[in-house]
Amino acid sequence: MPLSENLRGILLMCASMAAFTINDTFMKSVTKTLPLYQSIGLRGTIAVLGLTLLAIATKAFRFRPSRRDAGLILLRSLSDVAATILFLEALIRMPLANLSAILQSLPLLITLGAAIVYGDKIGWRRMTAILVGLVGVLIIIRPGTEGFDHWALLGVGSALCVVIRDLSVRPIQGQIPSALVALGAAVGVTAMGWIGTGFQGWHPPTSWQIARVVCAGLFLIVGYLTSVMAMRHGDIGLVAPFRYTSLLWAIALGFLVFGNMPDGWTLLGAAVVVGAGLFTLLRERRLRLRAAA
Repeated sequence: MPLSENLRGILLMCASMAAFTINDTFMKSVTKTLPLYQSIGLRGTIAVLGLTLLAIATKAFRFRPSRRDAGLILLRSLSDVAATILFLEALIRMPLANLSAILQSLPLLITLGAAIVYGDKIGWRRMTAILVGLVGVLIIIRPGTEGFDHWALLGVGSALCVVIRDLSVRPIQGQIPSALVALGAAVGVTAMGWIGTGFQGWHPPTSWQIARVVCAGLFLIVGYLTSVMAMRHGDIGLVAPFRYTSLLWAIALGFLVFGNMPDGWTLLGAAVVVGAGLFTLLRERRLRLRAAA
């Protein structure tokens, strides 16, 4: 029995979130013994090779973006570089689930950013949900308390960079291949990794370290591809909420691999953020259906 478009999109989104979180797990593990920027450079090289082969196979290099689109792709790539560096700097110092919980605020922040930058209308219900979600983030990081981890601020900074990255894609013309856009970001992140290695120094990796970096790179490619494919199947309003499955993967892998379990405050804050985000997504879907009717 063939899968429906909605179910296909949901399964692809779940696979994407799993792949990205497994990639994060491998990176957190390998950076305990291998310098961060060297790890980024090695992983990025694998991702660039994979995406280049994909771009060749899909004939993406035939497209020539306009100067405006090239500038937007450059902005997206620089934002992705900043987001990656901030995220990984936080990841090597924080529990995986805590950092993932902070990033669950992304759908809310992107909705708010679209209203500010593009004038998208936000009703009082969705604005309230956004404010509630930001309160959830504050519960997670708990500034001014003994449980405050200042490295969590890097996670917040990474989320803001992702907002810029995702909003910069919106004006790009639809015929620009996704592989070309993703490749631009991968090249930028990889270049930053090798530049950082020049300052941080090169450490000859062991075979076990190389194996983990290769696995991280492969899962990163899978995450890139399935996230794009997920948005092309089914109702986005139905598929998008399954981004939150990344938190379940982060909690499970953080406990199984690193023995970390988020405390009650982190789980409460994550529940508030996820609940607010689900409300916002469902509200957007309802408004789209009403407008279509």
